[in-house]
Amino acid sequence: MQASVLTEVLLPLALAFVMFGMGLTLTTADFTRLLKSPRSVTAGFVGQIIFLPCLAFTLCILFTLPPHIAVGVMILAACPGGTTSNLISHIARANLALSVSLTAISTVACVFTTPLIIQFAISYFVKENAPAFSIIQTVIGLVGISIVPVIIGMTIRRFKPLFAERTEHFFRQFSMYFMLLMIAGVLISERKNLATSFNDAFLVCVLLNLLSVLLGLVLARFSKLVFKDALTLAIEIGVQNAALAMLICISFLKAPDFAIAPGVYGIAMYIGPALLAMWAKRRASRVSTTP
Repeated sequence: MQASVLTEVLLPLALAFVMFGMGLTLTTADFTRLLKSPRSVTAGFVGQIIFLPCLAFTLCILFTLPPHIAVGVMILAACPGGTTSNLISHIARANLALSVSLTAISTVACVFTTPLIIQFAISYFVKENAPAFSIIQTVIGLVGISIVPVIIGMTIRRFKPLFAERTEHFFRQFSMYFMLLMIAGVLISERKNLATSFNDAFLVCVLLNLLSVLLGLVLARFSKLVFKDALTLAIEIGVQNAALAMLICISFLKAPDFAIAPGVYGIAMYIGPALLAMWAKRRASRVSTTP
């Protein structure tokens, strides 16, 4: 997947369109909820911004992953949840307001933390032929494809709430199809590398997903949160914006082989939330039948 109009223009524009759609679902209250429920928001934020990258790094070291897979895993762990986590939280009947707030806050924070984690991952895992990387250019790029579209979307929601409500379903669908197309494109274009590293990538991605879901539950337990908030943290930390991670690898770093791990994770990341939802449903049924 060489540099082209697709990787340089169309993919960033498509992701900006997705982020614009996310902005249409946000209000200023989603950013100020920290003041109302500081424990839940702080626990989720710390879990996603600090503990998740640490967990990903530990797995990369334990499994001695190939450099291109290890860097891809770290980039993925450095990305926020995205709209997919909000959708899963809605389906699982978790705390949707908390999920949206965590996505909003982590999206802003990751503009600054993600480039630092990328620089660390490249310098640590890639010994030779490392791709050119600029923290400043990456920050500017992330602001352009995430923060600016979100602000525009929020502004439109503020003044045109009916339009935002009517188009929310469309943007959710577009986000899902866009990620699936990116996953398919990456896996097809990198099929040779995938053939030699799929086992490593898939195993680590599944473990990262399951352990990150568990991490959310543990953080919620230590923070003494109610079950609904614990469910939300587990989903929010376990579901990452794989589309953003793939875009960073392809368009920012010009290293599509780095995008293999995010592409595999884009498929594997539903395993943990699915098991979690089944457990939550079974727990709810036990509670409802308890005299």
